[in-house]
Amino acid sequence: MTAELPGWTHTYSGKVRDLYVPTSPSDLGDVVLVVASDRVSAYDHVLSPGIPGKGIVLTALSLWWFEQLADLVPNHVVSTDVPTEVTGRAMICRRLEMFPVECVVRGYLTGSGLAEYEASGQVTGIELPPGLVDGSRLPSPIFTPATKAALGDHDENVPFSAVAETVGLDAAEALRDLTLAVYARAERIARAKGVILADTKLEFGTDPVSGAITLGDEVLTPDSSRFWPADAWEPGHAQPSFDKQFVRDWLTSPASGWDRRSDAPPPVLPQDVVRRTRDRYLEAFERLTGTALAL
Repeated sequence: MTAELPGWTHTYSGKVRDLYVPTSPSDLGDVVLVVASDRVSAYDHVLSPGIPGKGIVLTALSLWWFEQLADLVPNHVVSTDVPTEVTGRAMICRRLEMFPVECVVRGYLTGSGLAEYEASGQVTGIELPPGLVDGSRLPSPIFTPATKAALGDHDENVPFSAVAETVGLDAAEALRDLTLAVYARAERIARAKGVILADTKLEFGTDPVSGAITLGDEVLTPDSSRFWPADAWEPGHAQPSFDKQFVRDWLTSPASGWDRRSDAPPPVLPQDVVRRTRDRYLEAFERLTGTALAL
C-alpha cells in the first residue's frame, strides 16, 4: 500500500522505491518524488517483511554520496523539502531520460561475476587472470554492465558491445568512464573508513534540459553495493558484509527451505534476519559517514 501524499500522485512502484509526480505543475520543473520504502529485494523478488528504517538509511546515504561525487558527475536531486509523511526517506528529483542499462563496476570478484569467471575465465567478455577466488581483488576495476530487468525478471550481465549497440558507442564509453570514475572515488573514500567497496551498480540518465549524463536513482547504498570490513577481508570464501548479503545467504541456506531456481515464492524472513540486516545497514551508514543515524 502506497502513501497518499498531498500535492503528489503515485505513478509507479518498483522493488524498493515508489514514484510520485506533482498533481499540478511544479515551480521546480519536470520533477518526480522518489520515496524509498522499507521493502527489501533479493534474487529479483520482493521479500516480506521489510527492514524497518531501511528507506531512511538508503536516502540519507545516497544524499551523502551525491555530495561526495558532486564535482565528478551531476545528480538528479533537486530538493529534500518533501511531504512530512515521507520526511527522511524521499527526494524530489529531476526527471531523467534513463539509459536502459545497469552500470556495474567490480573491484573484487564475487557474486555473479565469480560464477562467470569460474565457468569461462571471463566476466562479461573481459579476460581475467587465472587463480582468482571468491573475494579476490581484481588487477583493476572492470565495467560489467547488465540489462535492466522488469519486476520479477532477472538482470543479465552483458558485454560492453551490447551496451554500445543499445545506446551508441559514444554514450556507452561515457557511461563506462563515469562508472569507473565514481567507483574509484568511492572506493578510496570507503577504504579510508575501513570499508571495502567490492562492487556497485549505478544508473544514469540524460538531463533533458542540459543534455548532460546525470547520476540518478540511489547511489552506493547497501542495496546497490557490496561493502566489506577491510580488516576481515580474506579471499577464498564469502566475506562478512554490511549489505543485504546476509539476506541472500539466509535465502540460499538449508534453513530457508527455498529453491530460488523454482517458481515458488521466497519464504518470510525470520525476525532475527530482519534485525541483523537492519543492524548492518545502520553500521554501513555510520562507518562510511562517521555519523549516527537516529531511526
